[in-house]
Amino acid sequence: MQSVTIQNPDMAWSIAADIRFPPGFDETKTHPTIVSVHPFGSCKEQTSGNVYGQGLAEQGFVVIAYDASFQGASGGSPRWIEDPTQRVEDISRVIDYAVTLPYVDADRIGVIGVCGGGAYAINATLTEKRIKAVVSITGVNVGRLFREGFSSYDPLGALNAMAAQRTAEARGGDLQVNELLPASPEAATAAGLTERDVFEATDYYKTPRGQQEGGATRMLFSHAQKTLAWDAFAFAETLLTQPVMVVIGQKVGAFGAYRDGMEVYGRAVASKDRRLVSLADWSHYDLYDKPEPVALAMAELVPFFKTHL
Repeated sequence: MQSVTIQNPDMAWSIAADIRFPPGFDETKTHPTIVSVHPFGSCKEQTSGNVYGQGLAEQGFVVIAYDASFQGASGGSPRWIEDPTQRVEDISRVIDYAVTLPYVDADRIGVIGVCGGGAYAINATLTEKRIKAVVSITGVNVGRLFREGFSSYDPLGALNAMAAQRTAEARGGDLQVNELLPASPEAATAAGLTERDVFEATDYYKTPRGQQEGGATRMLFSHAQKTLAWDAFAFAETLLTQPVMVVIGQKVGAFGAYRDGMEVYGRAVASKDRRLVSLADWSHYDLYDKPEPVALAMAELVPFFKTHL
């Protein structure tokens, strides 16, 4: 694995990335390459890199897993901004870097994303035609989630609160950084937070199972306004022409990956090859790192990428 810093003259900050290489990698040849996009509140050292990124590298692909702008080891200030437009632009920036590498085949670039990263990957594919195939792993449309559960189903109230907070910060007040999860599974239990996705997210992000320094699970509240007006799947019926695979678990949770996966699969009517992989007995966070559901997903997505890249 090689850690790199992706510079771009159009941005005032850099993107940190890890490049994983296939066995027997030959830098004098060109290789199919996959950009791996991490979940909301995550980092490249978690599921996007050490699970799917590593698994795809072992199957013959060059894989670039990176940290989103303002998050992880990437640059950008203030920290912990979750801006869907920037998250999607990051994908294009990473592709800009990839096509300069002599061992990357610019005509065989794919994208995979997990959770929010899955929806960002699909949204990027609508307009980024250098992407030849896309896979969403338990993808969540964060715009829909913010308008619903993350705003307590009061998006206008949330926008007004964000406006007031941003004004306060502009006048020198402290930043409001929201922690999105309980401190531990025990704290979640004590608070009565038994909903599947909330509890399982805590078990992943707040225990040695998945906890990483860059996976902050934090959000700068005042800069989240644009998320509430964003839709990952807008114009999918017309613009999502590339092959697309949607992987979901049938154990449904409040974050809505099952619902969002079914929606975008149904809307991807212009895709050259659309596939739905619906896994019984597995949940959103099982698909992050549990060996059996990950193996089931890999068994579908590896031949899919090999066909289209």
